[in-house]
Amino acid sequence: MSDGKLADQFFDAAIDLLQRVRDEEAQSITAAGTLLADTVADGGRLFAFGAGHSSLAAQDVVYRAGGLALMNLLAVPGVVGVDVMPATLGSALERVDGLATAVLDSSPLRAGDTLVIISLSGRNALPVEMAMHARTLGVKVIGVTSVAYATETRSRHTSGTYLRDHCDIVLDSKIPIGDATLTLDTIPAPFAPASTVVTSAILQAVMATAAGTLAERGIEPPLLRSGNVDGGHEWNSRVMEEYGDRIFYQQ
Repeated sequence: MSDGKLADQFFDAAIDLLQRVRDEEAQSITAAGTLLADTVADGGRLFAFGAGHSSLAAQDVVYRAGGLALMNLLAVPGVVGVDVMPATLGSALERVDGLATAVLDSSPLRAGDTLVIISLSGRNALPVEMAMHARTLGVKVIGVTSVAYATETRSRHTSGTYLRDHCDIVLDSKIPIGDATLTLDTIPAPFAPASTVVTSAILQAVMATAAGTLAERGIEPPLLRSGNVDGGHEWNSRVMEEYGDRIFYQQ
């Protein structure tokens, strides 16, 4: 089998997942976008969190051209990305009880804010505890996860629950357990993960919905422009000045 054939199979698998999400999660995506718009209109702040590779989708909606300026990254030391050494430490920290509560209690999140939590499996202590504690603080929670994990794996949180059990809105990425989309007789392990592609697409669909919802209400969406187009820096400076008390990545 040629490499080109495998590339085609991956694209087909990713496209199939995207179509399923578009068709099956449309109502939830609309609800999530509406919640973000409600939060912005009501003076709240927006945050996104993901651990490990799930952090890629969280970072993709923060300080992003064409994105909402009010979306802030909730960073947990050691778990955002794979830059921690050794990389396996990040995975270990996701299973530590009490870490999420400590992070939230020292973060700027407050009642009336909305937190997007991204966790492919939704089974580790960190995302579960984060969702649980955020809601006790009066924060709305949007979870982006693969619901299949909650039916075919065991929770690693002491409650035995999953991220999906503690969210105001759940967005199911439809990603198969193990993430990888392809198999081949000559390769002993499944390969070609699609979770980043699909999860990022889900979140951008939510952001687009939020922007459109705000516009329908007569509120200019606080969007950022690319700094690489003429006038982009001036535009962004205006938006950041107007919403400076709700933007934390420039402080």
